[in-house]
Amino acid sequence: MFQRHCGSGVTWTECADSEGDKLRISAVVVAYNRRELLTEALAALAAQSRALDSIVVVDNASTDGSAEAAEAACPDADVVRLARNTGGAGGFAVGIERAITTHGADLVWIMDDDTIPSPTALAALLDVRDRLPVTPVVLASKVVWTDGSDHPMNTPRRKPFLGRSERVSAEGAGAIAVRSASFVSSLVDARAVAQSGLPIAEYFIWNDDFEFTARLLRDGVGVYCPASVVTHKTKALASTDGDPGSRFYYEVRNKVWLFRRSRALATWEVPVYVAASLVRWTRTFVKSQDRATLISGLRRGLRDGFTTSPRRNADFLAGLEPATSAIAQFDAAAGPAR
Repeated sequence: MFQRHCGSGVTWTECADSEGDKLRISAVVVAYNRRELLTEALAALAAQSRALDSIVVVDNASTDGSAEAAEAACPDADVVRLARNTGGAGGFAVGIERAITTHGADLVWIMDDDTIPSPTALAALLDVRDRLPVTPVVLASKVVWTDGSDHPMNTPRRKPFLGRSERVSAEGAGAIAVRSASFVSSLVDARAVAQSGLPIAEYFIWNDDFEFTARLLRDGVGVYCPASVVTHKTKALASTDGDPGSRFYYEVRNKVWLFRRSRALATWEVPVYVAASLVRWTRTFVKSQDRATLISGLRRGLRDGFTTSPRRNADFLAGLEPATSAIAQFDAAAGPAR
């Protein structure tokens, strides 16, 4: 499977299992019109105490020269230019596939272009990985805002109904077991991606990270690592129930898609997360100064969420040259439920 990962004549699984192999780690950064922050993020990646084996930058048709700035700031980076904006979901789907099939990554470190990792962020994730008795498929960093306070937008969801053994194992490694994680600094296992599939590109924005990481963690181990710290340089310190304006459409549509179609959640988990979403949406409406926009997004999101389903990545990304034929192989791994 994914022959190019290890070179001619060696399959992905054989290479990943080779005794004594050094882990190859690739960072994937998705960029869109934040040139200055992108160059700062790339400088932070270059300064990691554990050097990266490759860096993939996916430029989502930026108009501010982000791609050129990335090439100048990090000449060794693989800068992938997309002809149209595919959202964070599409960018990460393309980038993760590129990291695995082109650069042979065993682990993929994913983040937005406004994410600035501390110098030891990657090393701290790997330290937790080494200390856990079971190899995790997702490791998430602690995300802070520019003032050093915890960023509520990127706080991982703790794993509910956690068994004592798993809790003690995570705590013994200096971590906390989680059920999902954010795309703002998560280290994911390439083998798990090969088995479960890429992020669903048509989610575009919102809940793409929740669906993807929850799908990986349906049967795998995921942990939050407080010793690994990154700064998320958003314009404001906003929580998940802040007013999203017109983007509320994607929140609603994608949640309905997830609850109806995704394999990310077990049957018994769905009502738990539906209830949590309804509570969060209620808080959003209460806080909003423009409820008419939210009502419009709610109506359209419910309509499209119940009457449509996300297309396979190979179809949604058709016509974009960097989206290789390997995308279809990952689609097959994701299975029919989309």
